[in-house]
Amino acid sequence: MSEQPSPASAGAPGPRERSERAATLVATGILMSRLAGLVRQHFLARYLGLSDSADAFNAAFRIPNFLQNLFGEGVLSASFIPVYARLRANGEDEEAANVANAVFSLLAVATSLLVVAGIAATPLLIALIAPGFTGAKRELTITLVGILFPGAGLLVLSAWCLGVLNSHRKFLISYSAPIVWNVAIIAALIWRGGQVPEFDLAVVAAWASVVGSAAQLLVQVPAVLSLLHHFDITWDTVSANVRTVVANFLPVFVGRGVVQISGYIDAVIASLLGTGALAALTNAQALYMLPVSLFGMSVSAAELPAMSSAVGSTADVAEYLRSRLDGGLRRIAFLVIPSAMAFLALGDILAGALFKSGRFTQADSVYVWSILAGSAVGLLASTLGRLYASTYYALRDARTPLRYAIVRVVLTSGLGYLFAIPLPKLLGIDAHWGVAGLTASAGIAGWVEFVLLRRTLNARIGRTGLPASFVAQLWLSAAAAAAAAWGVKELVGARPAILLAIVTIVPYGAVYFGVTAALGIPEVRTVIARFTSAARR
Repeated sequence: MSEQPSPASAGAPGPRERSERAATLVATGILMSRLAGLVRQHFLARYLGLSDSADAFNAAFRIPNFLQNLFGEGVLSASFIPVYARLRANGEDEEAANVANAVFSLLAVATSLLVVAGIAATPLLIALIAPGFTGAKRELTITLVGILFPGAGLLVLSAWCLGVLNSHRKFLISYSAPIVWNVAIIAALIWRGGQVPEFDLAVVAAWASVVGSAAQLLVQVPAVLSLLHHFDITWDTVSANVRTVVANFLPVFVGRGVVQISGYIDAVIASLLGTGALAALTNAQALYMLPVSLFGMSVSAAELPAMSSAVGSTADVAEYLRSRLDGGLRRIAFLVIPSAMAFLALGDILAGALFKSGRFTQADSVYVWSILAGSAVGLLASTLGRLYASTYYALRDARTPLRYAIVRVVLTSGLGYLFAIPLPKLLGIDAHWGVAGLTASAGIAGWVEFVLLRRTLNARIGRTGLPASFVAQLWLSAAAAAAAAWGVKELVGARPAILLAIVTIVPYGAVYFGVTAALGIPEVRTVIARFTSAARR
């Protein structure tokens, strides 16, 4: 037995309470930044609608976003945080700072090279990502990509800051920093919206994105520098710890790349489904990502440093991981299941409240609802799968999640094509409804990946997962809440979009919490206590 404290003692006192507080901080930061993102999407929808310029802007942002996601938050968290957090847990702060400095230097060089290469290859990238774009729409997309690429590079460096801050349990600033990026775009849209043609407004928004990217990086730098033992630009590929980060980075990088390819395939298919399809998919994803980020990412991000710091015997570590994993799964499911039900039952109300304005119509809200309903199929699997992946990363195993990510992407691509293009023709419906097939197919593939992740981890650390009775109670509670919300909707009739959202979502939440409380589900008290505590502060 190691003389270091076991996971259980290392987490004492109150490891669950600290984990929940950390998840709350992450969720608070994400909530603020996601709300700012929804406001950004609102103004994009207001001024661009589901037009060619909206399609071009959303397609253009996906290309540099590929770079950000490859090198950014998820990859760095999975490869850097486990090494950095373990060094700090062992009291090796000097070496931890050396690793952080070396990773920053490697990242800065790699990102700079890829930004330059990406700008040069933009016309080719457009042909790959949006083959359905032609003429002025294609030329606008090329222009926007050239503007957006440097901003994506800055966001990658911002993700390095997030890795350092998260390892020190400084979650709020790292996850709320994207607010300034969103504010920059919102300000530009309000400033020039309605005063310049749509294509020119898209260019203004792209430049604002670059300015916001720089601001997002700069607001985190002072906090990072105060936490590091020292900061130097160093080129170190010899250190065993740096090499471990790089070794972990590569499979996660490939895994993230595989997932991004899936997103690009979705974009390619959407570009073939008519004007507005890609913009509608992006708007639906802005809503879909809210529970994924708030309830999936927040718990996963809070648990990764804690899991990575576990020391002791193999049996002690396994027991510790099972405890944290099962507790996190329950917290995620308690809030994600009602989110999925809301997407299925109230998606038109949610889309209308957020986007219905200017050029975005009620018909557009119904269209986005169909895409949200498809997304609801795999929402629970996607969020639970994030926590399982974090557990693998804490064990310094990035290859197992990579293998299953490849399986998911292959399934998503094949099923996505079938559901989006042949199926609408077979059913005799308009082709643009095929976007809902894209999201539904991704959900099915997400469940396959989740089952594989759980089965393999259970064989490694012991049985984990959610009791079937617990999941059934949550779905029953969500269904009762949806029925109540539908009743209110029918009772009040046609109302302004925001008012209708308020009068239906409030009783939806009240009934859900009421039924789960009546069923004796303990997570009700935990969530209410967290909200109450946050309100007092």
